[in-house]
Amino acid sequence: MIPLEGDIWTAIFSATTLFVILIKVAPILLASIGGAFTQQGDILNIGLEGNMLISAFTAIWIGASTNNAFIGVVAAVVSSILLSLLYALCTLVLKADFIVVGIGVNILAAGLTVFIMQIVYNSPGVTPPDQVITLPRIDLGPIGQIPVIGPAINNQTPLVWLAFLCVPLFSYVLYRTQFGVHLRAVGEDPGAAEAAGIPLRRTKFWSILIAGLLCGLAGAQLSMATLGSFTAGMTSGRGFIAVAALTFGRARPVPTLIAALIFGTADAVADQLGVAGFNSSLALMTPYIITIVALVFAGLDLRKRFKRRALAASVA
Repeated sequence: MIPLEGDIWTAIFSATTLFVILIKVAPILLASIGGAFTQQGDILNIGLEGNMLISAFTAIWIGASTNNAFIGVVAAVVSSILLSLLYALCTLVLKADFIVVGIGVNILAAGLTVFIMQIVYNSPGVTPPDQVITLPRIDLGPIGQIPVIGPAINNQTPLVWLAFLCVPLFSYVLYRTQFGVHLRAVGEDPGAAEAAGIPLRRTKFWSILIAGLLCGLAGAQLSMATLGSFTAGMTSGRGFIAVAALTFGRARPVPTLIAALIFGTADAVADQLGVAGFNSSLALMTPYIITIVALVFAGLDLRKRFKRRALAASVA
């Protein structure tokens, strides 16, 4: 039986869909804000995917082993930060290319998660059914009874609220703190920033660690929000979607939030259409098509920056 057009709109515009949208947006938003920190320091961090993947696995592995979701989240953050330290070492100390190292980080995370699962669970594909751990939910009480909006925001995980809180926090750090001023100066003109006494390497180092922290939270939300289990490659390109979101938002707080909402909404709508029995192939493709377009624009933007710097250097 072919679903009717009215059923399609019912499946899309519902409290359940809004609930799922918030779940889907949170990891993308956390990772994109993390990547926006490095982008402000002139680092296009392609390794967000790897950070999310390793933290998603660690959250389940440690969280289920200890039967404690909080410990799982902490472990996820630590694993992501360790991977970010490797990224920082290769790029800032050994002077390797940021893009190449980011690709290497993604490959390392994909292989390492499968390797550890094979050793710990004797299964390279998915964690066992008895190794399940989920994040707690926040009951909003009377607020949850508000029509449409109430059911959508009620019983969300703490990391969903933290993701949206990170937007004003990012804005404050970027525009109201010395670190933010230094980071923007490094990204806009490294030569001038260095001449002004701003430590380039240290500023970029901290931006990479912040990205690792936020990607750790993103991975924990991804694996622990609903199913509470891990599947090999479960990020499914969400790290690259986060890169696209911050690129669309030009690494600024509110535009990056809007871009993350667009991507998360497309993902959630595709899921809901699939559950309702509709062909959601086109909706599933949309985030990845937009990702490719965004990365193309990112490349063009980087080329323009290099040309401007070369012109400024020649004039000087």
